[in-house]
Amino acid sequence: MRFIIVGYGRVGARTADIISTEGHEVVIVEKDETRAQHARDDGHEVVEGAGEDERNLEHAGLGESDALAALTSDLNTNFTACMIANNHGCRTVLRIDEDYREEIYRKYADDVDEVVYPERMGAAGAKTALLGGDLNVLGDLTENLTATSLEIPDGSSLIGRRVVEIELPGDARVYAHGRRREPMTIPLPQTEIKSGDRVALIAEQATLDEVKTVLHR
Repeated sequence: MRFIIVGYGRVGARTADIISTEGHEVVIVEKDETRAQHARDDGHEVVEGAGEDERNLEHAGLGESDALAALTSDLNTNFTACMIANNHGCRTVLRIDEDYREEIYRKYADDVDEVVYPERMGAAGAKTALLGGDLNVLGDLTENLTATSLEIPDGSSLIGRRVVEIELPGDARVYAHGRRREPMTIPLPQTEIKSGDRVALIAEQATLDEVKTVLHR
């Protein structure tokens, strides 16, 4: 698969490293000259320029890419890059660094496929370490597995079935569920799936497409 990462800071560099290690094609879009050179030194293809400029994203091969992750520290840049990618039919991931009010988060969540909070994820790891957890094991686990949330579309064969009855390929597991525009929680045994529900799951990257097929068919 081919991915575009806008921004080669701490988050962008680490994400690019993991994705390329798994054998995927990665292109970096970075306007800072020093960071762009770091990306080249790390072996990545680089388009040097602003991530909110459509010409740079097209030069990076947006039309042929599977997804774009806008991971700079500038929310306006990230949002603009994601909106351009949306117009090209590309999956989008938007980085947000602050805990915005719920209604603002919902606005962004409606416009992109996924919203990520790197700082919140880092805080969760720190909490694990403080409580005596093995942070290295956690890191190894998250590099081999993918956590994502998916929407149940109209016509899915899963509608009307209980969440706990969902059988997914490989070792994929559903760990949370939520109604449309409602927070996700651990599903109760009797919770049934409705159109528009979202499920959060953990799966191996290699089986993610199969998991999506099960949820959408």
